[in-house]
Amino acid sequence: MNDIQVIEPNQYDRRTILLHWLVAILIAVLWVAGQYIDFFPKGTPRIMFRSLHISLGFVLGLIWFYRIYWRAFKGVRLESITDKGLTQFSRIFHKLLYVLIGLLVLSGLAAVWIRGDNLFDLWVVPAFDPGNKALRRSAVELHEWLANGLLLAALMHILAAFWHHYKLKDGLLNRMSWFNQSSS
Repeated sequence: MNDIQVIEPNQYDRRTILLHWLVAILIAVLWVAGQYIDFFPKGTPRIMFRSLHISLGFVLGLIWFYRIYWRAFKGVRLESITDKGLTQFSRIFHKLLYVLIGLLVLSGLAAVWIRGDNLFDLWVVPAFDPGNKALRRSAVELHEWLANGLLLAALMHILAAFWHHYKLKDGLLNRMSWFNQSSS
């Protein structure tokens, strides 16, 4: 007789949780930093702050790429705890979040390339079309629109998690929590 009981996991694995929260924190930090870049005086302070913003955006892109790989091939997959219609909406919305993050990173890299930039006073990225101010402005505006759109989508994601936790009381929020970690 087999005494081993297989229990379906009710929580994501540690790496999935870590990647989720790293992306969330980076998005918040990058959005706030993006709001304050122009408050720094021109010259070295602004160069350093924008360089940090660009570097963290690049790190976000690497983590985003790894997170997609991890989710697709390695991470724990949990069964949906909502009805079929809500499950379909949730899947589409999560894909939208991934797409927005990818577009945001790509638009940031494009803005650096189009505008040209000085990274930490160590490396100069030459401008794609130095005299084309309209193109530079459009690239930066697109990046800002995507950042604001992602922030809005992330806020909706947070509100949905709280709705699940406090209204539906279905344990969904606990799936991505560090505080309920078992030894797995």
